[in-house]
Amino acid sequence: MPSAASSHKNGAANTRYFHPELSRHLTSAIPPYWHRLLILRLTIRNVELFATFSMFLEYLIFQPQDCSDKMDAEGVQQWVNIIMDAFQTPNLPRPGDEPIIGEIICSFWSNAMTVISPNAQIRFIKEFEIFLKAVVEQAQERESVVIVSDVDAYMKLRRNTLGAKPAFALLEMNINVPDTLYDHPLLVNLRNLAVDMILLANDLYSFNVEQSKGDDHNIITHLVLHGHLTVQDAINHVAMKHSHLAKEFLEVAHAIPEFDTPEPEEMVRRLVDGLGNWIQANECWSFETWRYFQDDGLRVQKERSVSLLPRNTTLPPIIQVSM
Repeated sequence: MPSAASSHKNGAANTRYFHPELSRHLTSAIPPYWHRLLILRLTIRNVELFATFSMFLEYLIFQPQDCSDKMDAEGVQQWVNIIMDAFQTPNLPRPGDEPIIGEIICSFWSNAMTVISPNAQIRFIKEFEIFLKAVVEQAQERESVVIVSDVDAYMKLRRNTLGAKPAFALLEMNINVPDTLYDHPLLVNLRNLAVDMILLANDLYSFNVEQSKGDDHNIITHLVLHGHLTVQDAINHVAMKHSHLAKEFLEVAHAIPEFDTPEPEEMVRRLVDGLGNWIQANECWSFETWRYFQDDGLRVQKERSVSLLPRNTTLPPIIQVSM
């Protein structure tokens, strides 16, 4: 595999390499069986529910983001108001003149409420509202044209626009985890680490297509702007940060104490395994779908290199792609 610094030597000035450490640590830090453990602990009926909820959740996360990219902040806020009202009143008829998203949410949530545990419902609604508010904030930042937030401010916002936190509700859809257990400091730490790992990997893999379209809500762009790094150095920085987070994730997971009774022990195992599952699932999904690499994903996953797409000439030259 070419080293991260070898792009010029090979005459490929527009080629950027994903640091080998990212792939290595993803493979070693997330046990290969984790993507199966969560499924094995569910009944056949719950596997079907899990799959259905997971697919619709993907729609709920990406639909507001993709649509909001073409809307101003006021329009995004109107969508957010409709979505949250539909979640709060899923059994009431929707106004005939509102966007179809309200009816979609009502249909989804009225059914989901019959199979998702009460505490999971509360957490999902809370985290999804935080996600939507962050999407509005992102739209406001986009309207300003110039990226003004520093890396720390970006990370704070991105942790919420990522959509991982409401997605974690899937992990407890058929178990009613009490707050005293869910808010255990080590589990809180694990969720935060999982969010940052998914965030960094997602931003790394989505950077190329996003920068070409002018979507600069990405850690690579912010490191170039505010950290004064080249694109390749920013990629290397993100990859090494991800590997450190993976190491810390495993250390925290192994530090969780055993419980005296089977029920909380099983709940904790489900949550911990599920977080590992989400981290690995994000890696697989990024390369196996067309969203970031079209039909080139498996090659990129193996070779860890991409050629930078040209930026739309109508967009301001926000990033510097030269080495």
